[in-house]
Amino acid sequence: MTAVKEFGHALVQPLGAPAGQVEAFIEVPFEYSGKTVYPDGLLRVRRGKSEWVALVEVKTGQSELRTEQVEAYLDVAREQGFQAVLTISNQIQPAPGVHPTSVDKRKLRKVDLYHYSWVKVLTEAVKQHQYRGVSDPDQAWILGELIRYLEHSKSGAMAFDDMGPNWVTVRDEVRAGTLRPGAKQAVEVAQKFDGLLRYMSLRLGQRLGAEVDVVFSRRELKEPGLRSQALTGSLIEEGVLQGVIRIPNAAADMSIRADLRARQIACFCDIEAPRTGRSRTRVNWLVRQLKEAPGDLRLEAFAVRARTGTAELLEKVREDPDLLLGDPSRELKSFRLTQLAPMGTKRGSGRGSFIDSVVDCSDAFYATCLQNLKEWVPPSPKLASVSEGPVAEAGGVKDTSSPGPEPGAHE
Repeated sequence: MTAVKEFGHALVQPLGAPAGQVEAFIEVPFEYSGKTVYPDGLLRVRRGKSEWVALVEVKTGQSELRTEQVEAYLDVAREQGFQAVLTISNQIQPAPGVHPTSVDKRKLRKVDLYHYSWVKVLTEAVKQHQYRGVSDPDQAWILGELIRYLEHSKSGAMAFDDMGPNWVTVRDEVRAGTLRPGAKQAVEVAQKFDGLLRYMSLRLGQRLGAEVDVVFSRRELKEPGLRSQALTGSLIEEGVLQGVIRIPNAAADMSIRADLRARQIACFCDIEAPRTGRSRTRVNWLVRQLKEAPGDLRLEAFAVRARTGTAELLEKVREDPDLLLGDPSRELKSFRLTQLAPMGTKRGSGRGSFIDSVVDCSDAFYATCLQNLKEWVPPSPKLASVSEGPVAEAGGVKDTSSPGPEPGAHE
């Protein structure tokens, strides 16, 4: 962070630090409650008379942050007049602004608490190295070495690879229809699923060099507990976990739906149909953009003021677009594209796991379908041709003066 300026700024500026030189220290001792504590690190950024300081606590591998330790560092930061505490671990935030630990909110009145997952740190390093660029060649080499280290299996900076100890129980109870309302196990699995969505957005953003985000409503951003309640309720009542990911400049958001009862993953998106042309022409407009999509991609066409749509597989629509029309006299307004895949059942990562089945389905859907879609743009208005009549002069009076010389003639 101190050697590669662009990378250091990318990590600290979202936390409120000024645009100055980043200084970093390790294991700085502080007196707290009659004993000496050693936060893993301290960051300081100065610019003019402004100074921003944050304590840093780090965990790797399976180690998780402890609430009492984080609260102790919040107290130290308050006593020292520091602005923030930053934690870094393999725990992934289920939503923006939600910390993996449940700290006493009173301790956050004067000190801000932030969290980065190792996936987030690696993502920022890759985006800076490959897409934004590093001005100094030596600094670029240093950042490349950091990326190589973090990507190594023994670094302790792991990917999202576990749905938690309650996954198997919840999965089986959903399948049997015995999962009870208010079950704590369901809440934990729902939070894990949101963590998986966050991991997927970071991972996809790393590969695209873009800021990919999980979509939350305004109310959910203000009250993160609402998202957890809604997702837990959907899991208990319908056996479904669902979320939405937004990719910059994509034609539509990507929705991901895991049906634990049917053991099926669905990735889908909705796109508006063109507002001009016949219905068959609108279907052909969509099919032309799906040259790389698999034949088992399901297409649904929705007509104006229709409650249900007409569905068919892409391989059949390629041969006969009329199969998707239903009533040819009705105007099509939108399409839904859905890719289905079997749901893995294992709690960890690897072949047959739930995590890999969701990640693989979403990657395939984006690569073969969503990234190739473009929103319909109405054609530009056309100027009237000269043959359609003379253009009126200013003031509405036609020029009756003698014509000028022929084109190309000398005056």
